[in-house]
Amino acid sequence: GTAGRGTSGKQAARRLTEGVSRPNAGESLRFTTEGARRAAIRAALLLSEGLGVSSDLKHTPLYALHVGLGARMVPFAGYAMPVQYDAGIIAEHRHTRLAASLFDVSHMGQAVLTARGDAASALERLVPGDLSSLQPGQMRYTLLLNDDGGIIDDLIVTRPPDGATNRLLMVVNAARKDVDFADIRRRLDGFAELAPADDRALLALQGPAAADVMERLAPDVAALPFMHAAECSFDRYACTVSRSGYTGEDGFELSVPAERAEAVARTLLDHPEVAPAGLGARDSLRLEAGLCLYGQDIDETTTPVEAGLAWTIAKRRRAEGGFSGAATVLRQLADGPPRRRVGLALDGRTPARAGAEIVAPDGTPIGHVTSGGYAPSLERPIAMGYVDRSHAAAGTEVHLLVRGRSLPATVAKMPFVAPNYYRGGT
Repeated sequence: GTAGRGTSGKQAARRLTEGVSRPNAGESLRFTTEGARRAAIRAALLLSEGLGVSSDLKHTPLYALHVGLGARMVPFAGYAMPVQYDAGIIAEHRHTRLAASLFDVSHMGQAVLTARGDAASALERLVPGDLSSLQPGQMRYTLLLNDDGGIIDDLIVTRPPDGATNRLLMVVNAARKDVDFADIRRRLDGFAELAPADDRALLALQGPAAADVMERLAPDVAALPFMHAAECSFDRYACTVSRSGYTGEDGFELSVPAERAEAVARTLLDHPEVAPAGLGARDSLRLEAGLCLYGQDIDETTTPVEAGLAWTIAKRRRAEGGFSGAATVLRQLADGPPRRRVGLALDGRTPARAGAEIVAPDGTPIGHVTSGGYAPSLERPIAMGYVDRSHAAAGTEVHLLVRGRSLPATVAKMPFVAPNYYRGGT
């Protein structure tokens, strides 16, 4: 998925959210006394560790807007990106769940794949998704695999709204776009050409009020079903709008010319339901939704079956094979993988972060945490990680080793928070 990605930004977000108390209904965001003290220390650490924005970082077309809105900017996948605004990560998270938030995801890699023949057939050499069945404007989440079945990246592929069969639109992760584009060009040489859309920005409007806002500005797209895209005129500007996102909420992503990005963002922010949100809230939202973060929850050593992403492998592709890593993936589908990605519900208030060891009640090592943090919607810490398959059943009791402490936890079903995707339309 294609959520914001990058190590430095995620670390900043995690440090800033520890010790924050979620407000009750009618209250403003607040810190506990101890939480406020630790937050101040962490803010100082961010500066002392060199996480400030340096001049060699790339800027998205919305950089000046972020700074003007008071965003805390951090390095993220080679870009200067907002990790939070003045309201704070918890408030931004809650606002997304209750109304609508605007995220800048322009650092993601947008591209057009153009084939000499059928573009879907060409790309299906590299991914296990059924792309040939895509209808005009329909989107699909799929995985770029290596020859061993490891995940090079997760990406979104869209059949152009005009129905062209020789082209596909793609969005890949920011930290992987150079790797992805080089890999696709190399392996599809002679079959297709890939052109990055560096002249476009990408904005994500997420939350239950997103549809109401879009209906005022672009009525034609308000009825789009989930994972569909359309060309439209948005506030007089031509753009591609999709009903998609990586928060678990209903929402839209707008691909617009870079020079129009700030005007579009300001138009959206003019609506009272919409507030800006940064990478910190995006990370906590996707964790509650049980969505993978590339580089932590999935990577080139992880297969789709291990990652709980077997649903991305279409029935036809399972029968036919013919995609990168098919031998490994199909074997694991038949026999089961050695380990599985699971959700973890922690007892108490202490979060477990990526890298924490997971052990059985008798102390036997069985895996490790890949993502973890405080879940504002649940008011408790949650995590994801990999355990050997004998301990992967929901309800299994485990322990997480955090700073010398053994924290009790239970393997939990995901998503932790039910998704709110819009399934209507045609």
